[in-house]
Amino acid sequence: MHDTDRVSVAERAARTGGAVALDAFRTGIDVETKSGKTDVVTEADRTAQRRVVDVIDAVYDEDTIVGEEADALETVPDAGAAWVIDPIDGTNNFVRDTQLWATAVAAVVDGTPVAACNRFPALEDTYIAGADGATLNGTPISVSEKTDPETFVVAPTIWWDFDRRDEYAAACAAIVERFGDMRRYGCAQAVLSMVASGQLEATITNVVANPWDSVAGVHLVRQAGGVVTDIDGTRWTPGATGLVASNGTAHDAVLAAAQEIRAAAE
Repeated sequence: MHDTDRVSVAERAARTGGAVALDAFRTGIDVETKSGKTDVVTEADRTAQRRVVDVIDAVYDEDTIVGEEADALETVPDAGAAWVIDPIDGTNNFVRDTQLWATAVAAVVDGTPVAACNRFPALEDTYIAGADGATLNGTPISVSEKTDPETFVVAPTIWWDFDRRDEYAAACAAIVERFGDMRRYGCAQAVLSMVASGQLEATITNVVANPWDSVAGVHLVRQAGGVVTDIDGTRWTPGATGLVASNGTAHDAVLAAAQEIRAAAE
């Protein structure tokens, strides 16, 4: 099947899983913790992932599944076809009844994204990217055209654990000292989608992003005309240290801000 088929399956899977999660949203669902006090999960995460996988398996039953829940792999294979899934990206928002959370589905072939869908069920927004551009609710999108960093709105993304909060503080300082304003949304796929659609000029982190938090959004940014690198300025790939995404007009300034976080950690 062609990549266009993977785009349609990514959208269908994200919509299906997102609908399952939306049914549980604001219903007082039980919350569990995983690796730490802010790393939470719900039964909705697990159920939504199963539904996403069901949709994919109906068409691509031999492809690898990479995901946050259940028995999925946690790394993107370098060879072959795989799907990268986050049934609820922004679970902390979800359990606090905040509408900004996504069901993210991306398809990769030989480690390279070829299709992505970030579905925001509570907002009724759907971001899609294939091999030829990106859309929001069916309308083509592109990154911001702003060129002056002092007019940029930039978000720190991907969470820093309690033992790394000095890096979070460094990220905030680096942003507010260089750019026009800062946002913090608590949903990495939302932030990357916003960069893709021009709602933000950039986002930065110095940590290794989990593939389910990043691959779909990275593909959206690139297909919308943006730039995504690691913390050293090399083209970002899954597993890279740091994630720096921007509209591309002043990527060096955005990269310098991300590198200040690394300096604080040394």
